[in-house]
Amino acid sequence: MYAVIKTGGKQYKVAAGEKIKVEQIAAEVGQEIVINEVLALGSGAELKVGTPLVEGATVTATVVAQGKHDKVRIFKMRRRKHYQKRQGHRQTYTELQISAVQG
Repeated sequence: MYAVIKTGGKQYKVAAGEKIKVEQIAAEVGQEIVINEVLALGSGAELKVGTPLVEGATVTATVVAQGKHDKVRIFKMRRRKHYQKRQGHRQTYTELQISAVQG
């Protein structure tokens, strides 16, 4: 059984036993969280789509780690204008271990 969940403004297809990296969630490492925003549930050829959410469906996950992705370098330049700007960004993430999909 798999589910399509929404967290951090993005959608993820998850199944029990998977590890995913999502936008940072305020939770401690080892803490169990429940995600209620389930957009769709699937099992084989069967698919149950919510309007917009599937009622009564939840995904249980455990926080494995909190961290930062690799640095993304931003470079802006205007030719012949003596303008150069260098910037860097490291996005934070939360790594989740999906333990159960209930529907």
